[in-house]
Amino acid sequence: QGPLVESGGGLVQPGGSLRLSCAASGIIIRSYVMGWYRQAPGKQRELVARISSDGATNYADSVKGRLTISRDNVKNTAYLQMNSLKPEDTAVYYCNTVPLIYPWGQGTQVTVSS
Repeated sequence: QGPLVESGGGLVQPGGSLRLSCAASGIIIRSYVMGWYRQAPGKQRELVARISSDGATNYADSVKGRLTISRDNVKNTAYLQMNSLKPEDTAVYYCNTVPLIYPWGQGTQVTVSS
């Protein structure tokens, strides 16, 4: 078990919303660039959003304007707000540092389907 635990996934209809959480233990996430990654069936894992220590954010073109990464330094937790979800957002979502430092967690499944 790594220091990062993802939660908040589920089944949602196209156009719906979800908020994913990434709880950290044993590390201080404000010290790192944190990222949300996803892996769809049959595809490689990809970085979709990241947030730097100063709060600057960056997104993959495929999610820009729909997904928002944030971080609560008091709770030592990162979040991914997902709006206007599309079927192509279906994947297992993971959080980790950018670049990768820690073992992958179990991830959280997001399924977008009607």
